[in-house]
Amino acid sequence: MSVKKILTEPNKLLRQVSMPVEKVGDQERQLMDDMLDTMYSANGIGLAAIQIGVPKRIIVMDLSKDENKKEPMYFVNPVIKNKNLEKAKYEEGCLSVPNQFAEIERPNGCEVEYLDYSGRKKILKADGLLATCIQHEMDHLEGILFIDYLSKLKKSMIIKKLSKSKLSRIVV
Repeated sequence: MSVKKILTEPNKLLRQVSMPVEKVGDQERQLMDDMLDTMYSANGIGLAAIQIGVPKRIIVMDLSKDENKKEPMYFVNPVIKNKNLEKAKYEEGCLSVPNQFAEIERPNGCEVEYLDYSGRKKILKADGLLATCIQHEMDHLEGILFIDYLSKLKKSMIIKKLSKSKLSRIVV
C-alpha cells in the first residue's frame, strides 16, 4: 500500500470520464488500498480513482470521525438508482481543489448500486453527508468537480487561484 499524488485542478485528467471496471481482482483491490492510504494521508473523506490519475470507476470513502476506528467504504462501478427530490446544502471541499470550499445543493438522499471490495453487488440507501459524499465522488467519475456547480465568476476565480499556486510551487 502506498500514498499516491493527488491531481489538482486545472488538470485535463480530472475532466476525463472514468471507464467501468470489468472485474474486481487483486489489481483493483491494491488500487483501492492505495486510494485509502492516499485519502487518509490527505485528511479526506472520499477519493475517486481519477484523482490519482487512474480513469477507473472506483471510489473510496470513510466518514468515521474516530481516528482509531476507521470505517472504509468501497464503491466499484457505482450507479445512482434513485435520488430524493428534497435537496440539502453542504459546504463541500475537494482534495483536487485544495483549500477551496463552497455550499453545494444536492439531493438529500440517494440509492446507489455498486460492487464492494470483494466484487459483490450491493445496494446502499444513503442520506445526509453520506449521500452528498457519494454524489460528489461520483461526479468525479464523469469529469465533474464541485466548482462546476458555481457561477462562472466564482469558478474562474477559484481556478485562477489554483493555477497561481501551482505556478508558485513550480517556480520556487
